[in-house]
Amino acid sequence: MKGKLLTITTKLGIDKSIAYSSGARVVQALVSVGSIFIFSAFLTGVEQGFYFTFGSIVAIQIFFELGLTNIITQYVAHEDSFLYITCGQISGNEGHKSRLAYLLHFCVKWYSMIAILFFISLLVVGFVFFTKYSKGHPEVSWHIPWLLICAGSAIKLFQAPFNSFIEGLGYVAEMSRISFWQQIIIPASTWLGLFLSFRLYVVGISTLLSVLIWFVYVKRSFLWALLVNLWKTKITERISYMKEIFPYQWKIAISWISGYFIFQLFNPVLFATDGPVVAGQMGMTLNALNSITGFSLSWITTKIPSMSKLIAQKDYVSLDSMFNRTVKQMLLVCFALLGAFFVFLLFLNLTSLAFRGNIIAHRFLSFLPTTLLSVTIILGVFVSAWATYLRCHKKEPWLFNSICNGVLTTLSTFGLGKLYGLYGIVGGYFAIQCLMFPWGIWIFKTKKKEWHGE
Repeated sequence: MKGKLLTITTKLGIDKSIAYSSGARVVQALVSVGSIFIFSAFLTGVEQGFYFTFGSIVAIQIFFELGLTNIITQYVAHEDSFLYITCGQISGNEGHKSRLAYLLHFCVKWYSMIAILFFISLLVVGFVFFTKYSKGHPEVSWHIPWLLICAGSAIKLFQAPFNSFIEGLGYVAEMSRISFWQQIIIPASTWLGLFLSFRLYVVGISTLLSVLIWFVYVKRSFLWALLVNLWKTKITERISYMKEIFPYQWKIAISWISGYFIFQLFNPVLFATDGPVVAGQMGMTLNALNSITGFSLSWITTKIPSMSKLIAQKDYVSLDSMFNRTVKQMLLVCFALLGAFFVFLLFLNLTSLAFRGNIIAHRFLSFLPTTLLSVTIILGVFVSAWATYLRCHKKEPWLFNSICNGVLTTLSTFGLGKLYGLYGIVGGYFAIQCLMFPWGIWIFKTKKKEWHGE
């Protein structure tokens, strides 16, 4: 039995990093199933709409982060390819070590400022939005929960570059382990809070608990000493932000901002046009589909440091071998999970399963919009894999594609959403993703040939 399990995990490409990362996703998936029943029992359909719209508004973090978090992992991995780490000490080329230390100092200063600005902006935007569009639901207590969410999200933003730094140094498994424990502890506390009638307060509490778990784990491990030693390193050589990072970052930033308009507008627009109940159905469905996407992409995201190092060493044969094998594995996982999700939805609809008097199937979108969204998930897995591969070269070829995608999706969401509601939003998004997909294929093939001299 042990031998069979080893064979299966080898074929699926499950290493230590993926084991923790995907393990966290498995827990998240199980939690999502459990949350369906918990939400139905302890949150009304209206409160469910608030719950998921909270997350969509918090996603304006993209406008402050501007893609730098993702870039840090790649830059650290490139510098780390010339260094050695033993017992929390970094040795090797002093120039690369100095550049790494400077990048850490830069991140601390940069993220300190944007975390404060993010907190203030998020607080104001949320209060304005919910004050305007929640007038018909005075029974929902959202003010203090929103304040807690803003505080927790700002602290989490400040922690973000340290995650990227540690992953770039090759400790992907350690970061995945933190995520794994967060996926266990936070849902448990959320369910307990709902059982104790904390209602929407659980969102803010879970966000604050998330940052606390991260800090406790890093502080008690060798990772803290590693960061402290790097912080104390004498800086003799620097990374020029304007010459090295900014020319790449502004392209990534626009792509990420475009991503907000592609993925995060649905819930707020539906909340304003069709009400919180429909927004809650969209949120619950997208939560399940995004969990499938995140689980599948664990195979490629955990390979970013390795791919970046192979690119720095110009070992393109090993790079392509790793990438092609990884894409096949992640697609297999994605299709299997989507199939299981539809079987689950079919079961809910056929049985009209209810929990505490609430029919569970009514908390999801119907089959047609769910199917259209699922197709976009499959296309998105391909595009995300290609984009990750190319961005490991410290370049952003997806700029104009992302801009066009973001603009078209925004116009479609607001325009068709106002005219046709839910089906207008989903139908428009589906059509746009199908039209943009061939462009993504062309970008990947063209840039790969150009950069590798093929």
